[in-house]
Amino acid sequence: MSRARSHLRAAFFLTAVSPRGATSWIAARRELSARPAPQEPGMEYQAKRQRGDPQKQLEAMELYLARSGLQVEDLDRLNIIHITGTKGKGSTCAFTERILRNYGLKTGFFSSPHLVQVRERIRINGQPISPELFTKHFWRLYHRLEETEDSNSCVSMPAYFRFLTLMAFHVFLQEKVDLAVVEVGIGGAYDCTNIVRKPVVCGVASLGIDHTSLLGDTVEKIAWQKGGIFKRGVPAFTVLQPDGPLAVLRERAEQTSCPLYLCPPLEALEEGGLPLTLGLEGEHQRSNAALALQLAHCWLQQKDHRGVGEVKASRPSLLRQLPLAPVFQPTPHMLRGLRDTEWPGRTQVLRRGPLTWYLDGAHTSSSVQACVRWFRQALHRCKEPRSGTEVRVLLFNSTGDRDAAALLKLLQPCQFDYAVFCPNLTEVSSTDNADQQNFTVTLDQVLLRCLEHQQHWSRLDEEQACPEPGGPTSLLLAPHPAHSHSTSSLVFSCISQALQWISQGRDPVFQPHSPPRGLFTHPVAGSGANVLREAAAIHVLVTGSLHLVGGVLKLLEPSLSQ
Repeated sequence: MSRARSHLRAAFFLTAVSPRGATSWIAARRELSARPAPQEPGMEYQAKRQRGDPQKQLEAMELYLARSGLQVEDLDRLNIIHITGTKGKGSTCAFTERILRNYGLKTGFFSSPHLVQVRERIRINGQPISPELFTKHFWRLYHRLEETEDSNSCVSMPAYFRFLTLMAFHVFLQEKVDLAVVEVGIGGAYDCTNIVRKPVVCGVASLGIDHTSLLGDTVEKIAWQKGGIFKRGVPAFTVLQPDGPLAVLRERAEQTSCPLYLCPPLEALEEGGLPLTLGLEGEHQRSNAALALQLAHCWLQQKDHRGVGEVKASRPSLLRQLPLAPVFQPTPHMLRGLRDTEWPGRTQVLRRGPLTWYLDGAHTSSSVQACVRWFRQALHRCKEPRSGTEVRVLLFNSTGDRDAAALLKLLQPCQFDYAVFCPNLTEVSSTDNADQQNFTVTLDQVLLRCLEHQQHWSRLDEEQACPEPGGPTSLLLAPHPAHSHSTSSLVFSCISQALQWISQGRDPVFQPHSPPRGLFTHPVAGSGANVLREAAAIHVLVTGSLHLVGGVLKLLEPSLSQ
């Protein structure tokens, strides 16, 4: 059995039970334990591993598609909306899908990463496909690829993200969706979703710095990659970007003969009509909603659908680089779609007794800045007279080649009382959860990174510090800051332990077994536990890695695992 094939089985063995029954289940577990360092199913790792001629990677994806029984032309039937960007592309996809579903259309939605279960990545009418449907399509595709493998090829099975992309296309075609909203994995030009040759419309959400080892170290280089999804004659839309990357997008569009439009702000669509209410919180979501409205409006026009909204007079672009997209009156279907959009783990709030959990995956500087604005505004809105102490807690982790110190610095204005760091592991032993397993790193490695995060935080505290004799200290003895607000920091081995310490049994849903022996013996953990038990309100911001947010949701919302 090839290495790629065994890794694929290892990644899925808890989600897709083979029709062959328990034998395959046991065999997959044995295969997993027999491999000392199976590969991470993360897109970035796979992209690095398969780096070479990027165009050949797309050609390889077309070969996988052919081996699976489809041709690129078959994907034209999916009426795809292809969306990329650095931040907000997932939310834009969610808004777009919800709007079009309100028109009575059967929608497919492929996104990444998942938060709790891998089947979240493939949705029909907004809902993750069922375990039974996932199982059926997984093994059907797996065996088809197995039967057509070339013994002379060094890679006989597609990697994790490629496999899921192929599977999504098969599911959407078999389920006969009216359209598919497809989110790019990484970049655009050489992303495996870019084998789509004739999408109906394309979108580019806000651009920023991320995945620099793959996409480049400037926003302009990243814009070049994102603009790679543009297709000849296919309309594309983008939101307001800095001049440099916007010029790159315009150049890419001109080279491809792609009509590219700049989205007017949401305020322009509100004039003379009803105010727009968004189901996703945060000022930054208005940009995503504006893009989603244009994508949905264009798709409906391209498909000659009725009720697309009355077009008003268009205004000249302020930047004079791109024509402004039409200003139109959003229809009731569009208004309801924006209002009813849900996208877990993004500006999400869970209120549980004295605890309020704020969850927002943010792993770039711009997305963390947006997260901080949202969190502080949310705190301001919920100000109520309370007889007791209010405590603010940060739960953070960051992975990959991201600059964690820079991200943590942006979080400091929130004035947290405690900064908690842990790996993206729900439990110390998480072999029962392949959906959230990272197969390339050991517990020691991820804990070392968490300790580095703690050290970054303590150094940031010290930079602001004005030592006070006898003042409280953090876990690494950071002195009391000059603004008389100190942050104590802790590292836990997994998400469950971190949540146990933060909640202190006061979350009515998250009620774990007794904590491991010695969990709260550190002086900071012990004194902090007393503070948390007596606090009138505890505000917890969970941010950084989306995988961290997913692990927290798995424990706080058990229904998501069912």
